[in-house]
Amino acid sequence: MLRVVENHSLPRTAAFFDLDKTVIAKSSTLTFSKSFYQGGLINRRAALRTAYAQFVFLVGGLDHDQMERMREYLSTLCRGWNVQQVKELVAETLHELIDPLIYDEAASLIERHHTAGRDVVIVSTSGAEVVEPIGELLGADRVVATRMVVGDDGCFTGEVEYYAYGPTKAEAIRELAESERYDLARCYAYSDSATDLPMLETVGHPHAVNPDRALRREALARGWPILDFHRPVRLKKRLPTLSVPPRPTLVAAAAIGAAATAGLVWYASRRRSSAI
Repeated sequence: MLRVVENHSLPRTAAFFDLDKTVIAKSSTLTFSKSFYQGGLINRRAALRTAYAQFVFLVGGLDHDQMERMREYLSTLCRGWNVQQVKELVAETLHELIDPLIYDEAASLIERHHTAGRDVVIVSTSGAEVVEPIGELLGADRVVATRMVVGDDGCFTGEVEYYAYGPTKAEAIRELAESERYDLARCYAYSDSATDLPMLETVGHPHAVNPDRALRREALARGWPILDFHRPVRLKKRLPTLSVPPRPTLVAAAAIGAAATAGLVWYASRRRSSAI
């Protein structure tokens, strides 16, 4: 009698990457501030303060309370902004602004994960209008990003539909693992910020990349690998394989990275004022 043996394949795996200061050398939202100013989305005063806000972000990052204040500001700032206009502004300047900022080490790591058969997922607090095109540039398979409510007129209503931050990043990863059959114990995660501890704790192989002080302490205490990324490079000059078309994003909806930009500007100005 012929015995039928089922072929059970191994569970799938993925590598989850934070974006800002983990894959690219700056804030993705702040980087587009000049484009948003030229497109009329932010005024000249906000544009001039962006350089200082970028400095604050790069030197010290933002803690939990500061990120929460930024989210509150975001909800009022973007009301009435046209979604299609934002997408067009990002598309026009994506390669010029973002391509030179991608860490060589991150690009190589993404390539190795793909070679090993793992999906690559970008998980970022920035808005989907910014994160999704960057994900495509990197060849990511999926993107998780902040989403905002869009009205029937194609403009943002000012309400946040989904905020990809802290515990919600971990929840999104667990949902992906369930739907895509990822074995989280065999998955990888990378971030620079202690606010992403829930995301890092979700997988079996967490890594701290250019970590802030709090994350460095946690990584040392838990024995997590600490990686130093410091060489930005243009993808098309060293990794053309990363430009392959990615799969459709699983978590994709309208959002606004520019709102997070102005939120950072607002926080930076508050911080400077309080110090005077």
